[in-house]
Amino acid sequence: MSFSLVLLGPTAVGKSQLALSIAERLQIPIISVDSRQSYKKLDIGTAKPSPEEQKAVQHLNIDVKDPSEHDDVQQFLHRCENYTQNQSLAFYCGGSTLHLQGVLFGFDPLPSADKQFISELEKRIKENGIEDLYTELQKKDPEYTAEMDGMNRQRIIRALDVIHQTNQPFSSFHTTDFSQKPNNALVIGLTRDRQKLYNRINKRVDEMFERGLEVEVRSLLTQNYTFQMPGMKTVGYREFEPFQKELISDTLSEKHKNEVAEKIKTQTRRYAKRQLTWFRRWPFIQWFHPDQKEEIMNLIQTEIP
Repeated sequence: MSFSLVLLGPTAVGKSQLALSIAERLQIPIISVDSRQSYKKLDIGTAKPSPEEQKAVQHLNIDVKDPSEHDDVQQFLHRCENYTQNQSLAFYCGGSTLHLQGVLFGFDPLPSADKQFISELEKRIKENGIEDLYTELQKKDPEYTAEMDGMNRQRIIRALDVIHQTNQPFSSFHTTDFSQKPNNALVIGLTRDRQKLYNRINKRVDEMFERGLEVEVRSLLTQNYTFQMPGMKTVGYREFEPFQKELISDTLSEKHKNEVAEKIKTQTRRYAKRQLTWFRRWPFIQWFHPDQKEEIMNLIQTEIP
């Protein structure tokens, strides 16, 4: 079993730049623990490492799926098995909480997704909103609902699908004590003052628009990708859907562009808040400010076998 070095934290906290420094010093690739960077063509909106950064350090689990394809944590873990085969040290960096949980603790065996049933759930969301499914999950599995990181669409659907197939609460498949430090792992978390983090999120969204996020989304739509496809349901893309016709035919008006930008900022801040809530369940995380680079490097040198 390889030793796992994990660098985690909320979105926009500053993980990527520090990860590059760590990977260069240790001469190892970075495994992206980001459930959306695995999709091809979704570059700007997922804050994917630049071509120059990917050339400087090998990044794994990036650009492995088409936006039209389903991806999930089980597929991610299977890819990680291939990435880390015969490796003594694996370096994971990201903030997708369920994927991180899988890296650190693994999962009890679960049935594969029932695509027809999931399609029915998606239809219900379209008709009644995600709140309808959330209420149902609360009734069927209050334990899992209580520990979930907010009204997470993907996890609600997955939980209801497993319950449908097994007649067992989704939480009954989670038997691990997640408060205990996992073996063979060093888990480093990055944190900042909450308001400064939110300011960084807002600034990053503005920079995404400056770099051409609107053009990227328009290009996806002209390639016949739709907002109903798995990759396009990502924050940073799905907020454009109300203005799809305008986007395809012309550039967005300043008013609509500002509306989209504000929605992305709001949804990203909410996501960061959910991430931090989830991470608080793991007392074994060793927390640092991103500027504490040398302290982090010293810890890694001390702890890695």
